[in-house]
Amino acid sequence: MRRLFTIFLLALMAVPLTLAAQNDRRIEQQKQVIADLEKQIAAEEEQISKLKRGKAATEERVRRMTRQINNRNQLLEKTEQQAETLRGEISRTDSVANDLASQLDRNRRQYAEMVREAYRNYKHYNYLTYIFSSRNFEEIARRISYLREVANLREHKLQEIESLTKRVRNEKATLEKQQRSLDSVAKKITAQRAKLQRDTRNARADIKRMSQREKNALQRKMEQEERLDIAINELRKLTKGNTEGASFSEKTRGLRLPVVGGKVKRYKENMAEITGPRGAQVNSIYNGKVMEVKRNRITGKYDVYVAHGEYLSSYANLGSICVEKGQKVARNAKLGSIGSAVNISTMETEYKLVFGIYPPNPKTKMRAEDCFRR
Repeated sequence: MRRLFTIFLLALMAVPLTLAAQNDRRIEQQKQVIADLEKQIAAEEEQISKLKRGKAATEERVRRMTRQINNRNQLLEKTEQQAETLRGEISRTDSVANDLASQLDRNRRQYAEMVREAYRNYKHYNYLTYIFSSRNFEEIARRISYLREVANLREHKLQEIESLTKRVRNEKATLEKQQRSLDSVAKKITAQRAKLQRDTRNARADIKRMSQREKNALQRKMEQEERLDIAINELRKLTKGNTEGASFSEKTRGLRLPVVGGKVKRYKENMAEITGPRGAQVNSIYNGKVMEVKRNRITGKYDVYVAHGEYLSSYANLGSICVEKGQKVARNAKLGSIGSAVNISTMETEYKLVFGIYPPNPKTKMRAEDCFRR
């Protein structure tokens, strides 16, 4: 029974340690993503600074500034995520430190009471008197054993106090380190916001120098650059014989928008551009199977393709994903979160998803808006 109790206590102690290790790994991953984005931004800034004035240079500058604003938005989001993780760690560490401090205080009070009791016994009922007042040798042995147990208990309590003191000291040191990290991250967030505002102002100044025709041409060119880099026809081949979500058809109607709290900005044949709040959840419109997950080399965002029978739905410009290739997904199951984008006309940041729906026959056109609730 005692062994089971010990194992149970060890298991309880292991839980915070496991959580701490997971959070440490998460923070390190966030740091790596942030470092990569910072390098990418620094390289882009260097290229922008080298561009000369002129019509062609202005167009290239706008293109690069648009990507730079997008990258800064990603960096800001990831840095804020790191800050949130650190706040969680600080809260957890503070809670652990307070609990340990309470245990330490309680143990010190118990030890003080044990010492006072031992002194009272010594003064008023001498230990030798206690032993030799026994009725027989058996009782003498038992009383000696009792005294040893009490002494061992005091010694154990003292060791426990020393151990707790060390743990409290370590937790408080960890807490101070985490607080310093949070302060540093908070300063980075403030600096990045200022740089983002500066980049936006510069990009707006450049865009004002361009005619509406030039803006439209640049918008089309950038959209072509950022188009999904996967041939839908190749994916159609992979959907042959797929049974997941096979009840989907051209007549399927009344589905929810894939973006929680989203609004359709515009439809374009089989595609829909859906905007939503920052961090909005992106869901699969129907049950099916994830056929492909790819990261767009230009935007750094993710594209997810889901097969519903032999129909395909595509979800482009995801900021984060939580599915993998080959995974089965339920209707309205989470695929990831919406990603940021820059409106070329206003240079304002928005959060959007480019959604597409493709029937098995390439010659058949299926309008995205026909699927959703009206």
